[in-house]
Amino acid sequence: MNPTSRIPVSVEFFPPKTPEGVEKLRTVRQQLYALKPDFCSVTFGAGGSTQEGTFKAVADILAEGVSAASHFSCIGATRETVRAQLATLKAMGVKRLVALRGDLPSGYGAGGEFHYASELVAFIREETGDDFHIEVAAYPEVHPQAKSPDSDLQAFATKVRAGANSAITQYFYNPDAYFRFVDDVAALGVHVPVVPGIMPITSSTQLMRFSDASGAEIPRWIRLRLQSFGDDTASIKAFGLDVVQGLCEQLRAGGAPALHFYTMNQSVATIALCERLGLTG
Repeated sequence: MNPTSRIPVSVEFFPPKTPEGVEKLRTVRQQLYALKPDFCSVTFGAGGSTQEGTFKAVADILAEGVSAASHFSCIGATRETVRAQLATLKAMGVKRLVALRGDLPSGYGAGGEFHYASELVAFIREETGDDFHIEVAAYPEVHPQAKSPDSDLQAFATKVRAGANSAITQYFYNPDAYFRFVDDVAALGVHVPVVPGIMPITSSTQLMRFSDASGAEIPRWIRLRLQSFGDDTASIKAFGLDVVQGLCEQLRAGGAPALHFYTMNQSVATIALCERLGLTG
């Protein structure tokens, strides 16, 4: 692939919890629409705790004339609740889902009729046929709860065989992990687009916190450089832009099918990256 060729872009938001957050996200979305994203996805809180806010944000995006994907988690869900949510989303005009097992809310037992994302994917397919394009999650650096790297690959293959169309990865900063993952799943006979998830670096403390929680590795050289900047926000952002631009260029040159940006409901860093990558025209 030509490293300067156009590559599809998608962006992710989380549902705001305040009226001010709703208005801010509305402004951020308008700015990011300049990138002509293939779709905008909206996350789901632990145990579906933000379902109402998720569906509202999805409805807003659709009303603005842009394709929207709702995250959809199954922890604590029953077949009836999932069936009802699918009917709601279908009626809204949603055509794409990001199907996840999801996180348990703290202090919550492992209730519900679904235990794995693959079971959710299979159920969505049984209930709705090809009404939805189904995305699933991929973990190039191995899911933090996986028993082994091989069992994680097998779990991914099971989700795809259950009916997933494509995948979006956890964010990472080591492109070799992504390319190895793609090769490994291909060796299992699994051939769906695996889109790298991209996390812009704008705050070292936020990045460290997210990465400690999610199991995403921050390479030592990046961690040490970020620590050396202390509270110098401008230097952190400039360094972060360089690092993530380089990552995206390697991914694009290596044949990544698209780029999915975790925006954290901000527009500046994602737009700056896409301008550098020639993806704003």
